[in-house]
Parts: sequence; structure tokens; C-alpha cells
Amino acid sequence: MLSRQLARCLYARAPRRWSHSPAAALSGLNSVTETDLAHFATILPESAIISTIAPSAAPADELAPFNNDWMNKYHGRSTTVLKPRTTQEVSEIVKWCNQRRIGIVPQGGNTGLVGGSVPVKDELIISLANMSKVRAFDDVSGILVADAGCILQSLSDYLVPHNHIVPLDLGAKGSCQIGGNVSTNAGGLRLLRYGSLHGSVLGLEVVLPDGTILDQLTSLRKDNTGYDLKQLFIGAEGTLGIVTGVSILAAPAPQASNNVMLALPKFENVLPLFKETKRQLSEILSAFEFIDRTVYDLAVKHGQGRALDPSEVEGAECFVLVETSGGKREHDEEKLNSLLESLMEADEPLINTGVLATSPAQFSALWAIREGLTEAVSKEGKAYKYDISIPLAKFEEAVNKTKDHLRQKGLLHEGAVKHVVGYGHVGDANLHLNVVAADYTPEIEAALEPFVYELVASYKGSISAEHGIGLMKTHALQYSKSPTSIEWMKRIKGLFDPNGIMNPGKVLP
Repeated sequence: MLSRQLARCLYARAPRRWSHSPAAALSGLNSVTETDLAHFATILPESAIISTIAPSAAPADELAPFNNDWMNKYHGRSTTVLKPRTTQEVSEIVKWCNQRRIGIVPQGGNTGLVGGSVPVKDELIISLANMSKVRAFDDVSGILVADAGCILQSLSDYLVPHNHIVPLDLGAKGSCQIGGNVSTNAGGLRLLRYGSLHGSVLGLEVVLPDGTILDQLTSLRKDNTGYDLKQLFIGAEGTLGIVTGVSILAAPAPQASNNVMLALPKFENVLPLFKETKRQLSEILSAFEFIDRTVYDLAVKHGQGRALDPSEVEGAECFVLVETSGGKREHDEEKLNSLLESLMEADEPLINTGVLATSPAQFSALWAIREGLTEAVSKEGKAYKYDISIPLAKFEEAVNKTKDHLRQKGLLHEGAVKHVVGYGHVGDANLHLNVVAADYTPEIEAALEPFVYELVASYKGSISAEHGIGLMKTHALQYSKSPTSIEWMKRIKGLFDPNGIMNPGKVLP
């Protein structure tokens, strides 16, 4: 009865570079020349080379999608993009670049948010887009082996008839590539259920900075034979080598999935709601997403969907999207309905109201709101994005303190900062703090940094929960890593890449 009642609620200026100078990391590196281009032509067919250098002389706008990130925030000046088809071709290219000391930027779908996949200057871009084959899948063990250039959605589609899913789900799944996901240790919407890539990736094939192919593309669940080298490349953002192949443990596809959007009268109810949801749903809980009121309103404004009638969101301070995934629909619906009934009938309800999906279309519509938040923010203005890990109890406080700080600086108005919003993954304490401005300006950036990073450090949190460090946060690494940790990270970088050619200017200060 409650399911049907809840279901009725558903409806259906010029770019500039954001960075601190990475000049030291690029000193001593060379630009691509006609000689280099001629050598690359002995490795790749003409169709796999895009360059503004003669004799190719492609127009600069042909390189624009590779030189600019999707938010138009970071801008490189690369003259050449290479699109190898095999690991061996990648190896030969990298070996030449190491000898010639040419900087390399490995690039997947270029969907990152911290400038990690575009050049700082004119480094060579190696796009993995042409490496898009599924190499093997074992439907007994669930182990999938694929080229790094496989698009995440394509892998998901491939696994559908095999009743498995990729243990990773992102809003950018239609564009991002599995190699880039691994290289940035992407988190995503269902980390609560399936864990991080550090656990689900079983093996990697990597081209090292000298061109050596490190083949650790194992399909073993257990391998306790010394150092687990693959872990160094998960989250290294291409600074230690280029991931060309991935072995990953796919999860059995849920036989039943459902979701519900809940409206809460106050943020203080989020944590007790999460606790009660975990207690009652237990093993079928697969996602628990937090959305503050302001960003929900932006999603509605910019066409991402509407979960509830306007009258029903009155008095709601925030929203939570809960997803369940299990093996038997009747069992799962019984648990979910029991949870909803207990929430609605409580003496002091944690929720105002909610909408429960009762069809695949409704299920997708509710997720579309959550997945469309990034797009809604981008449509509203220029977004300063901070992907942070902090204690769950501090989510609202972090948003409010940032808002108060900007107000004190005289920047909280339509002509400067329009909104400060928060949303994210409650299951893994990951808050996406977004500052929506009329434009990117030095004044706003100076007001936000290092304020936001100092705030995160005061909570003993992380300045990057899942987006990585890239170019944006190299100067802020000190807020999450000790001097000793940073020193050893630099030593590891020096050991693998003594010439500093791999994604220079990224990750390390």
C-alpha cells in the first residue's frame, strides 16, 4: 500500500588555466618535432595520428577535444595526439619519448574533474580510445579482462547477457574508460556495495616510462607472492606508467533492484536514517546518496527531473536516494516496504515523505536526478568542485562554513558566488562541495584556497575522495599527506620515471 502511495509522487568569459605553476616538473622536456612525427608514422597508421605539425598539419580545432577538459577549465597546447591500437604500439611510442625526453599525457575519456588528463603545456597525448576490445570473460569466476580504452558503459552492456555487472558506476559511464577509472581509482555511486577498485582489480598490464611492458594481467583471486605492484598504478593518474589492460572481478547482476527518494526535514536526520537503513536493509543496501536542498532545486530547474511535487518538498532541507540490489524481488520489496512503513509511522519521523520506484522507468528517473547534479551545477554557472572525505556529521557544517566564509569576503551574491551546495556518497563519507560562481575569478579562488583544504584538514579528512589530485590539487597534497609520505611518493616516481616524462606536473607538488 505504501509503495503505491509513494509511487504517485514521482514525476516522472575567456577560458583560463586553473593551476599552480608546474613549471619545474616540465623543465628539461622536449616538444614533439617533425622528426618525432616521422618516427611515430613508422609505428601507427596515418589515421591514428592527429597533429598540427607538417606534414599532417591538422587544424587546431581537431585537437581541441583532447587539449581541453569537458568543463573547459583546463587547457593544454599539445600539437600531437596518438591513438595506438595495441600495447606493443604504446610501448614503442613511450620508449621513443623516454629517449627523446618528450612529456606524455595518457588520456582515456577525458572526463576527469581535476585536470589530470590534459596537457599542462604541449606534451604528447596518447589516447587509449582505439584500445577497446574485451579480451576475455569467465562467467564462472566473473573475471573480465579488457583493453584500457573500453568505455565503462560498453563493458556494462557486454556483461548484461552474462548476468554480471562492472563493480563501478559513474555519472560519466557513457564516456569514461576503464583504464582511466583504474588510473584515477574512481569511486562512484555504489562503492558502498562493491568497494573500491583497489579490491576489485585483480591485475593490470602497464607500459612503464622506459617502454617496458609490465604484464601483471592475472585472473587469480588469490596471489600472495610478494609486493602487489598493481596497487601502485591504481590511483597514480598515469604518472608511473600507462595502463593498457585491466583484469577486474565483475559482480553477479542483481536479480532485483529498487530505489526510493526520501525528503528529510533537517540534515541532522541523515545519520540516524543511514543507521536505521543499514540495520533494516542489511545485505541488499547498495547506495545511500545525500542531496542538499539547493542542488536538488538546481536539478529541477535545469531539467534533470523531479522526484516529488513542489508541495511535498516544502519544509525539506535535504534528500536521500536509497538503492537496494538483491537476489529475490519479493524478499527485497518486503524489507524496503518494512523500512518505509517504520519511517513513516515513527513517533518522531526522520522523513517528511518519499517516492518509491515501481518500474524500471521510475528507477532510472530517480537515478537521473542524482547523476544529473554535476550537469545541473555546470548549467547554473562556473563550478569550483571540491571532492572531499570528511566525517558524515560534518557534511552540512562544511557547506555552511564555506558559505559563511564567502559571505564574509563579500563574494556571496549573483555577480560572484551564486550557490554553495553539497551532495555525495554517505556510504563512504564522500562530500562533493560545489561552489557555483558567475565566472572563474582570482578573487574567488583565493577565497576558497587554502580555506577549503584547511577546513578538510581540521576534520582529519582527505582533499580528494575519488577525483584524484591531477593538476588542480598538487599544491594541496600537504593537507592530506605528511612530508614523509610525499617524500616517498616522490622517490617512487623517481624510481619508475627518472626522466619525468609521465604526465608531468600532476599529482606531486
